[in-house]
Amino acid sequence: MHIRGFSCIRRRLTGALLALPGCALLSVDASSQSAAERGIVGRLAPELDAQFWLDGAGLRTTFSMLAQRGKWVHLKCWQSWCPGCHEHGFPALKKISDAFIGEPRVLNVGIQTTFEGHDINTGDKVREMQLRYALPIVMGHDPGSRNTDGYPNTMRAYRTGGTPWHVIIAPNGRVVYDGFSVDADKVIAFFRRQLTQSG
Repeated sequence: MHIRGFSCIRRRLTGALLALPGCALLSVDASSQSAAERGIVGRLAPELDAQFWLDGAGLRTTFSMLAQRGKWVHLKCWQSWCPGCHEHGFPALKKISDAFIGEPRVLNVGIQTTFEGHDINTGDKVREMQLRYALPIVMGHDPGSRNTDGYPNTMRAYRTGGTPWHVIIAPNGRVVYDGFSVDADKVIAFFRRQLTQSG
């Protein structure tokens, strides 16, 4: 993981990383991948290979990470049964999303990355979470696979450690934060500073 150039941003966004209780802290290869090796900070954000996408009104749509160049992107990975997602992840996503409604230079996106509980973390939960948290944002479903090594494409591409998981992507397409927890107020302040500096 290439984090040296982005460590100050990482500290400003999180304060301290939290491994939230009640959520699976699985890595793509838990036997050999330590927490320090997770994430892809400094790399270009890969495309997201979701089974489907819904727009903020719950209608089928498409989504391309490449098409978001020039924007700050906050990507939130979740599972519907994840307690930490409901206790911390979704409230953070909601707060950040609400702060930038109508701001075209900041995009919030959610994706369900199902790596366990496939009978519960199903595609219908995407719209359910949009409505439950009043999130008029694009959200997708990456169902993974029921076999033991069938992690979702998003988990593999972003080297996430489970859910909840947050990714911050700069306008140049590079990942500047990739971790379990964010401080929503710090993210909002960070985005506002960046927008002010860029005019």
